[in-house]
Amino acid sequence: MAGEIWAIGEIADGQPTRLARELATLAAGLAAESGRTARAVLVGPDASTAAESLAANGPDVLAVDADPGDRPVAAVIAEQVAALARDRQPSFLFVGASNDGRDVAGMLQALLDWGALVNAAGVRWQDEAPQAEMSVFGGRLVTLSHLAADHGIVIVRPSSVTAEEAARPGKVAAIAPAAVDPLPAVRIVERIAEASAAVSIEEAPVIVAGGRGVGGPEGFAVVQELAEVLGGVVGATRAVVDAGWIGYAHQIGQTGKTVKPALYVAAGISGAIQHKVGMQTSGTIIAINRDPDAPIGEFADLMVIGDLFEILPRVSAGVRARRGG
Repeated sequence: MAGEIWAIGEIADGQPTRLARELATLAAGLAAESGRTARAVLVGPDASTAAESLAANGPDVLAVDADPGDRPVAAVIAEQVAALARDRQPSFLFVGASNDGRDVAGMLQALLDWGALVNAAGVRWQDEAPQAEMSVFGGRLVTLSHLAADHGIVIVRPSSVTAEEAARPGKVAAIAPAAVDPLPAVRIVERIAEASAAVSIEEAPVIVAGGRGVGGPEGFAVVQELAEVLGGVVGATRAVVDAGWIGYAHQIGQTGKTVKPALYVAAGISGAIQHKVGMQTSGTIIAINRDPDAPIGEFADLMVIGDLFEILPRVSAGVRARRGG
């Protein structure tokens, strides 16, 4: 089993997340290139059920039905994956750059004493190891990096890979939770609940995003209206999040979420490289901007020159009219 490539997935509502499917697809592809074996690992109370679905993306799946109880999910995942890794000796672990995934990766680094490549936007097999493409200096440069050892962890940004079902699904093996010494408990001193969209921004098929051009918090009203009409969610640039116009959960870009909707509407967004890296893989990109020379016009599929406060309400009204309501 030495030399295996593992994708460490996450579970939401009893099913593997989209990012888990992307990692499974990535691991399967790299294994095919390198002649190695790919496996996916799921840890959680619904792991066995979720594993049946994840196996469709190719790798065999190790399912550990472990209930975290009142403990952080990331801690339980890290403990169980570390125990499996010590026993089965994989070479490379691929972890998603989600909130929990980053925690899992950090804990695995400490538990296994392995190095890590962080925030990979693309991965390929090169010289008997995964080569990670990462953006640096605010997205102005792209680097290609290898792990120095013959084992390690690669943290992969969401939407870096398109999840695909394999011609032949993998098999599922249920693994009993290992007896481990629990990681020290983290004392929670405060909880702050933040309202979020019914659909995760990473999973949304349609995103209507606003930038500095919306002018202020009240400017997001027309953005929200169009998002609701199209059955999508609201996104934003870092500048408006830093200004306090909208919450961080909506931030897209280098320091926010990476998204891949079928339709991305950018209203009042200049298209700086820091934002581009978070949404450039969207299916269709429509930009609305007063400035005909805005950088976003260089990669948008359709550029509409005009005032977003005139255009967005008309689009919303037009969509409602076509739907008869």
